[in-house]
Amino acid sequence: MSSYKVLLTTSGIGSRLGEITKYTNKALVRVGDKPSISHIIETYPNDAKFVVTLGYFGNQVRDFLEIAYPERIFEFVYVDKYEGEGSSLLYSMLCAKKSLQEPFIFHACDTIVEIKLISPSFNWVAGFKGRGSSNYASISTIGDSVSEMHDKGFINSDYLHVGIVGINDFKTFWETAEEILKKNRNDTTLGDVNILMQVVGNKKFKINEIFKWYDIGNIDSLEIARTKFKDNDFHVLDKLAESIFKVNKCVIKFFADQKTLENRVKRLPYLNNTVPEMLAVKNNFYKYAYVNGELFSMAANRSNFIKLVKWAEENLWLKAEIDLKIFFNNCYDFYITKTKQRVQEFLIKKSISDAETIINGECIPTIELLLSKIDINNLCNGVPTSFHGDFILDNIIKTGQNDFKLIDWRQDFANNIDVGDMYYDLAKLAHNLVVNHEIIDNNDFEIKIKSDGSVSLNIHRLQTLVDCENIFFNYLKSTGYDIQKVKLLRAIIWLNMSPLHHHPFDNFLFYFGKYELFRLINKYE
Repeated sequence: MSSYKVLLTTSGIGSRLGEITKYTNKALVRVGDKPSISHIIETYPNDAKFVVTLGYFGNQVRDFLEIAYPERIFEFVYVDKYEGEGSSLLYSMLCAKKSLQEPFIFHACDTIVEIKLISPSFNWVAGFKGRGSSNYASISTIGDSVSEMHDKGFINSDYLHVGIVGINDFKTFWETAEEILKKNRNDTTLGDVNILMQVVGNKKFKINEIFKWYDIGNIDSLEIARTKFKDNDFHVLDKLAESIFKVNKCVIKFFADQKTLENRVKRLPYLNNTVPEMLAVKNNFYKYAYVNGELFSMAANRSNFIKLVKWAEENLWLKAEIDLKIFFNNCYDFYITKTKQRVQEFLIKKSISDAETIINGECIPTIELLLSKIDINNLCNGVPTSFHGDFILDNIIKTGQNDFKLIDWRQDFANNIDVGDMYYDLAKLAHNLVVNHEIIDNNDFEIKIKSDGSVSLNIHRLQTLVDCENIFFNYLKSTGYDIQKVKLLRAIIWLNMSPLHHHPFDNFLFYFGKYELFRLINKYE
């Protein structure tokens, strides 16, 4: 049994991560295929006891830990002042004092290490040999003993302080912490270093050398950590308001908007067992069973692509009953009204107006004019079926020769959770055969906006995807589906996606969608 506790302070707002922590706590920022706090939790034995301070999006941290690690022991301490005057790391630590009247380890929630940490059977400070004392507190040593702790900016130190401390003499630690806070209640910079700077001279502290350390507390170091901890299971674009994790052979999905999550759960009966088993739901999170198989983005080829489409026709796209006038209006809202709103979002985001644009040498009119030329009756006379809503290769797992499972389904179709347009799924699949996550990750797209406002763009993709696209459209033609409608919806999807993504990919989506929409409408004429 573990004879000590671990203090995790997740109460701060994570301001150094900017907009990444707009909707969630920094402890839940994804690094590889799991959040940073999971990397920390899994460093410790299964019977370790954790004391976790909660403040900024504290309920999210609590809910995640409870849904991800039901077998682990957590004690949660709520911090009343976690930002502004009177808040500090030291204040948050002291809120947990009552729960830590025994030897403990303090582990900063933005510090990831790759070793099992030793117990606090004696006082120790974790240190890393490297450069960076201008950004980190540092440590001087004599032999294996800590002689001094230094604030940021000290030059001639031996180790950088990584934010992990083993405290055996907990009484002295807490007494010193209280004395410091009493004298400097409004100092928001106070933390564990201030305590250590005072106690290491009076109490013996050993150095605990760490050889691999990743700081995820600022944007630059987070990106470095993400290059180390690869996302091998999920090939998804990072979104501020949602994320996906793999923990203990389960998948956990996070949504900042609880209504989105609720509707996804409500949609399960309408997905006809095409998705994994749901294991737990808790406010902003749900957990489902991990499915063994291969992402179809890695497996798609000429021989198996149509197997997927046929499987979806038999298992997913089952006929649904709905008043056709209502369904027409749903399609109009989803395809036209929403597109106009998203285009406006993009224009505001970029501080530009809807204007004629030269794209790849062609003069293309405004989006408003292009949308007005679409045959609305044809576009919005959809095929009402059950639907996935984000039917792309990276949301499809090939589980057998002719079997598949679907993940990351959409929460509704124009606020309808049980009926959607089959053509939307077809268009999403067609979109993904041109624009996919690998192309984005590898920057295999090009966009140049010249000083005169003209635009040139291009995209590079695997021949396998080109082959699958040709097979797909030939199949649609042979089975009587409207290929022109699928392509129109694909262009509309690109316009819709544009305000939601990062620069310069957002520009590419907007102008690529506009360019394709123009070309398709010209075919009508």
